[in-house]
Amino acid sequence: MSDFILSGILVLLKFKEQQGWGTRLFVSSCCRTGLVVTGSASKPVFVKQRNQVHDALTYPYNVDLDRLGHRRNIQQYSNIDNIWTLKTSYCCPNIGNKDFLELAAEDFSLCQSIQQKELKQLGRWIIDYKLDKLSFARQELGYCYFSAATILYAPELSDARISWAKNGVLITVVDDFFDVRGSMEEFVNLIQLLEKWEVDGSTDFCSEQVEILFTAIRGSIHEIGGMALARQARDVSRHVNDIWVDVVKSMFKEAEWSRYKLVPTMVEYMKYAHVSLALGPIVLPALYLVGPKISEEMVSSPEYKNLYEGMSTCGRLLNDWRGIQRDSDEGTINAMSLLLREGDRSFDDAVEEVKRAIERERKQLLRLVLLERDQGMPKCCKQLFSKMVKVLHFFYMKDDGFTNEGIVDVAESIINDTIHLSP
Repeated sequence: MSDFILSGILVLLKFKEQQGWGTRLFVSSCCRTGLVVTGSASKPVFVKQRNQVHDALTYPYNVDLDRLGHRRNIQQYSNIDNIWTLKTSYCCPNIGNKDFLELAAEDFSLCQSIQQKELKQLGRWIIDYKLDKLSFARQELGYCYFSAATILYAPELSDARISWAKNGVLITVVDDFFDVRGSMEEFVNLIQLLEKWEVDGSTDFCSEQVEILFTAIRGSIHEIGGMALARQARDVSRHVNDIWVDVVKSMFKEAEWSRYKLVPTMVEYMKYAHVSLALGPIVLPALYLVGPKISEEMVSSPEYKNLYEGMSTCGRLLNDWRGIQRDSDEGTINAMSLLLREGDRSFDDAVEEVKRAIERERKQLLRLVLLERDQGMPKCCKQLFSKMVKVLHFFYMKDDGFTNEGIVDVAESIINDTIHLSP
């Protein structure tokens, strides 16, 4: 009966992880139980449970991205003998069904072929808009596209994936521009260009860097507007542009703090920092491209505002927690350093406080996503906010975002590695 006991524990673990009730202690208990079962069982009946124990502990609910789970499930169920021998032999016709597995593997391969073509298309887009000429900028197309492909994997969501990945690349480049290379004059120029929107040739640009960035951002906004028009029956370009304006203004505020050695309060910092993390240009335009109509009333509603702020606050705190060493070395203010300045806290106390705040924001966001309202946002759109938080938890699971080298192998498995079923 150990397999049934362990299966029940795994279900309870997933439930508790979603609720956030005593998860750490419960995970430890599951780990001990899993070690007992996997250490003592040698029958094929325990293989699936043994793998599930490993997956549940390696990829808890808040980092278990959709496509990663799909690939693991296909591989797990293709490698087990599906006959369970207890008092009698039993075989479930659905679990481990060879026909179902072949269809699942074929669907996965079809999605991969589409994603590979899209990735090549995005590589050409970077060259066309001369983003590769900006030597100061990180080139993180693979990471940005992986974050889209693992949650927006359906073939019909191609436009949403392209928008998500392009804006992820642009945000990375703009962030490096504000952090590494740009001058205050260039920052002001970029903000004015986005606010003005219509520009009069090259005379409006104070540098080639600003011209490249603005041209790429404007091109992306026009493209999103065109793709969204067929779905929304209205032009959303101005709204997408406003999202970008808010982000670069928040980045400019942080640049002022850094240049002039100013130290904001925690409240003032979070007011700008949750926006400057720049999840807005990635997630918010994608809402227009996943299918349902999003009215102007929806995007001006408290629900929309709370979903965006919850996602962005959770992401900012994750970034600042994992990036404290990097920011300290660079002399950059973040939430961790402000907590240590403002109160009589040890470093470990500050870490625990930030982790509690992250969990609190994650749970509140989950409530908003699950709560159904009349005239509210469609559920599939609300889920993008919680799925982005899962992506962030995955990226910051061990290291500081893009420095997590293990993500490269995972991305490869989702986009390029073929699934081989056992004969």
